[in-house]
Amino acid sequence: MTEQAPSSFNAFRVRNDDEGYRANVEKVSLDELSEGDVTIRVSYSGINYKDALAGTGKGKIMRSYPMNGGIDVAGTVTSSDLDRFRPGDEVLVTGAGLSEIRDGGYSEYLRLDSSWVIPLPDGLSALDAMTIGTAGFTAAMSLYRMEISGQNPEQGPILVTGATGGVGSIAIDILSNAGYEVHAISGKEKQFGWLAALGAKECISRHELEWGQRPLESARWAGCIDSVGGDMLSGICAAIMPWGNIASCGLAGGIGLKTTVMPFIIRGISLIGIDSPQCPYSIRQEIWPKLAGEWKPRNLELIRSRVVGLNDLNGIFDGMLQGNSLGRTVVKM
Repeated sequence: MTEQAPSSFNAFRVRNDDEGYRANVEKVSLDELSEGDVTIRVSYSGINYKDALAGTGKGKIMRSYPMNGGIDVAGTVTSSDLDRFRPGDEVLVTGAGLSEIRDGGYSEYLRLDSSWVIPLPDGLSALDAMTIGTAGFTAAMSLYRMEISGQNPEQGPILVTGATGGVGSIAIDILSNAGYEVHAISGKEKQFGWLAALGAKECISRHELEWGQRPLESARWAGCIDSVGGDMLSGICAAIMPWGNIASCGLAGGIGLKTTVMPFIIRGISLIGIDSPQCPYSIRQEIWPKLAGEWKPRNLELIRSRVVGLNDLNGIFDGMLQGNSLGRTVVKM
């Protein structure tokens, strides 16, 4: 049966007006939120770097205000204008304009555009799906694109940067599960044991790295999933083995890139851009079943560092932007 949303419910609402930029839990009605042909009762969302930028106003993420934060959502359909979704169906959405051009998942109820809604695959709970979230989907899409370009475990070790973050930690788990030897870079040496438990065979301190200045340095890795960018990515380009692949999926270390054509035309490496928010639906339909099956992270409970509520969000965002996060934080409605 169709479930009616209550007349008002809680949402983490971001405003930017004459009173300034602010984000708080408010009572809202369904009619105040973005339109959509599927309505869900939200079970969980997650916290990504992009959510912290939007929630604090330190990044120009949202295109209009007021708007709910949260680029991820998992929940249960309460009503649908389409036959392919029925009340009671469990679904998820990651990226797809949430908390950018339409209200996001930090809300007890939400209307969604069905063109981005994915049925929750068998083998994943809503909590699992949001522990993975955009971060894990990005990690999985990185490996998906790398393997299309020929990456395989026999080539050699894969480097993961930003290893203690959401993308990095799930990337380590997925890669290890898929048969790759994983090397992890992190500035948090105290977490090396945690990274090893996720599947990292070698942990490297970011503070002890010296990339060198030559266009081509000694080739150390067969590929890389990089969520840092900046100088880190510049150095990695010169240190990838012939025919290796780099999946570039983040910019926490800056947007600049200093390299030459030498790694690309002498070693034949590929630099692959990963844009998970606008990933085509057909690819989402391939990747999410993998995340529920052969690529399902084996250490989700270890990666899920905490489960919080809407009222906790403001206290978490600043710490995340300062690099203090570990693994994934899930938001329970």
